[in-house]
Amino acid sequence: MSIKRSIVIEEKEKTNEPKEERQVQGRVSVTVGKDTKVVQYVASAPEDREIRTFKPDGKTLVIVESPAKSKTIEKFLGPDYVVRASMGHLRDLPKSQLGIDIENGFVPRYTNLATRKKLIDELRAEADDAKGVLLATDPDREGEAISWHLAYILNMDTASTCRITFNEITKTAVAEAIEAPRTIDMNMVDAQQARRILDRLVGYKLSPLLWKKVCKGLSAGRVQSVAVRLICEREREIKAFVPEEYWTISAEYLTEAKEAFTAELTHIGKEKVHIADESAAMAIKAALDGKEATVVSVDKRKRSRKAPAPFTTSTLQQEGVRKLNFGAKRTMMLAQRLYEGIEIGGYGHVGLITYMRTDSTRIAHEMQEAAKMHIIKEFGKDYYPAKPNVFGTKESSQDAHEAIRPTSLELPPKMVAQFLNRDELKLYTMIWNRFIASQMAAQRSETVTTQLAVDEYTLRASGSKVIFKGFTEVYDVDKNEEETTMPILAAGDNVTNTGIDPKQHFTQPPARYSEASLIKTLEEQGIGRPSTYAPIIDTIISRNYVERQDKQFVPTELGFVVVDFLIDHFEKLINVRFTAELEEELDAIAGGKENYREVLAQFYDMFSKELEEASEVDRVKIADEESDVICDKCGHPMVYKFGRFGRFLACSNFPECKNTKPITVSTGVPCPKCGEGMIVERKSKRGRVFYGCDRYPECDFTLWNKPVNETCDTCGSLLVEKTYKNGTVKKFCSNDDCPTRPKRKPRKKKEATADTEQTQDTTTDTGNERGDTAQNI
Repeated sequence: MSIKRSIVIEEKEKTNEPKEERQVQGRVSVTVGKDTKVVQYVASAPEDREIRTFKPDGKTLVIVESPAKSKTIEKFLGPDYVVRASMGHLRDLPKSQLGIDIENGFVPRYTNLATRKKLIDELRAEADDAKGVLLATDPDREGEAISWHLAYILNMDTASTCRITFNEITKTAVAEAIEAPRTIDMNMVDAQQARRILDRLVGYKLSPLLWKKVCKGLSAGRVQSVAVRLICEREREIKAFVPEEYWTISAEYLTEAKEAFTAELTHIGKEKVHIADESAAMAIKAALDGKEATVVSVDKRKRSRKAPAPFTTSTLQQEGVRKLNFGAKRTMMLAQRLYEGIEIGGYGHVGLITYMRTDSTRIAHEMQEAAKMHIIKEFGKDYYPAKPNVFGTKESSQDAHEAIRPTSLELPPKMVAQFLNRDELKLYTMIWNRFIASQMAAQRSETVTTQLAVDEYTLRASGSKVIFKGFTEVYDVDKNEEETTMPILAAGDNVTNTGIDPKQHFTQPPARYSEASLIKTLEEQGIGRPSTYAPIIDTIISRNYVERQDKQFVPTELGFVVVDFLIDHFEKLINVRFTAELEEELDAIAGGKENYREVLAQFYDMFSKELEEASEVDRVKIADEESDVICDKCGHPMVYKFGRFGRFLACSNFPECKNTKPITVSTGVPCPKCGEGMIVERKSKRGRVFYGCDRYPECDFTLWNKPVNETCDTCGSLLVEKTYKNGTVKKFCSNDDCPTRPKRKPRKKKEATADTEQTQDTTTDTGNERGDTAQNI
């Protein structure tokens, strides 16, 4: 939806009023479509606080977000500094109420988090003894807002130069930040506040409506609903898809030197070939079979493939899924650890990568020079390009930080391997290789395309050969690319046919979204921001709107019902274009080009109208479906009903009989523990599939891997099977103590990071851009 705005802001301070009653008045003129509405606001100014005075003989207090980061930085700064962690947000909107004064200019009513009272008291005590406070929270909107809240809690002057940021946790970067403090960027704070308020409005206003109109316990959100809509629309495309038959014909040929190659039929006369059925394919086969082909042309070309850009948040998440099978959430958790720092032998606690929330592909000049020296030393001069590689940035890119890269090339993966656990090492190696590859020369290859003719039929054979590996020596983007060689041919040569192979095919429906392809689509459509993708995916799964099947997202029946209701009554809200435009508005607020009150006023004007109209519609009725299951308590047939966790079985004799059962999928394997039940597929509270006896709770037998109706030759226990990411399926014993069971490498336990320690807000809205609080659909 395109929003045009006409903004008139009038602000003046009533200095003749008592200080405790000082207010800011203003007026916002909003144009949405043809309607113009004037929103009046009276926002309370921050209450007067006595600004903190510091002790000249104290130490400087530096506040970061996570304890792992605080240990690293404290070692860098020395005895004159004390570094403490805020553990993320200390103030937020209250859970028990909306916490936003809509009528008076969308003023948020923040409260100190009760769960952080002890930490707040400790930080205040530290500040009482300090000669100054530096706020070193993460260098993004969320970190800026946390610093702003900290300044409020500690009675600091928010206009003072108390804010420092660094893109990497190294001694040099921290020292440079200490020397160049700045004021808190209120534009970035306002952008974070606008996102928080938007998501709170949607979560707290729309979720109760879903309870009334669809089903109790449901929730909705501004960005996640659009993601579920994309998945549901793709599923409907797949279901509506009608496959069409088509045939291809390949021909085997032999040169005079007895070299074999394959050619594909491409044209009949001047028309591109399209073979619709078997009879047409067989007719063409008969026309080509056994006939010599004449070489019409041989085209040789050299192709160059440029190095990929270094990682951004989005591409890191996509490759984490594609190459490492980690998932976006796990990828970001591991990246957070690498950024905050790892204890590396004689180097001490070292941050291994730069800040992992970025949409920029920019690399600092000094790191480009370091990469140049490394590449020439390790691979030779030919592997470094004539000019340093420079990568373009998207129009929507904030370009606030560098791309994700190693902080130092003195710490290659082999050197730090003993200090990292298995998954940390995999991710660090991938980031290292991608960065080095991004600075290397292009891959060069040679392609040969040969055109053949048999009467009116044209065939094509092609081959390719890599003549210089370039960046693929380190990082290959496409492992599926295979080299194919072509024999040496010249125009006018004749080749002998040794076989014709017609093959039947059917057109395929669009693929379901995988985690990687969904992230890519969200980024391309401008929905959310890279730092929100992982929590978006986590939320729509935990809310049971979608589920994973073979690493692809499939919407549940609940997902379809909720999305259909939202599309019918909130088309503007969960519209892809509107959501993308709203993200652009948030970026404009962060850049100082928009005022967040006007953006909120425009949004709420549209949202409140849709909310009012939807409140008048009838409740969605979902008809019960008959089943062949008989109630084991009263003997009546059971029916399929619909609830917040999807479909379930309920007795048709309700309310006299309130018996319910989950819908389970049997594996056909008898339970080895009780001998009476069958093992069925179940789901944990986190959505992970496991297998257990259908007689639970009488029998508590469970397995994580799918059981097979076979027993181990060594110990007699049940066998299970596991499908690995490369598609192979392996069977092994379910008994942990069996000597035939594959051994697992022990993993190092790591200290929890600030992101994982955040209190989960399970009530509504997105919370923040990093997903520190749970996000609803």
